[in-house]
Amino acid sequence: MWTVLIILLVLWVVLSIVGFTFQGLLWLGIIGIVLFVGTVIFGLVRRSAARRSS
Repeated sequence: MWTVLIILLVLWVVLSIVGFTFQGLLWLGIIGIVLFVGTVIFGLVRRSAARRSS
């Protein structure tokens, strides 16, 4: 599962960089940042839930 999260985080960073590099794709950068933050929060919630159940 951690592999998938890391791949998603890298994908969102690349998406944000592309979005902020090209003027017309600013919305893509914003979506990339939102998805990055959402993925980080999801990973932290899953990790804390796994620790509690162990």
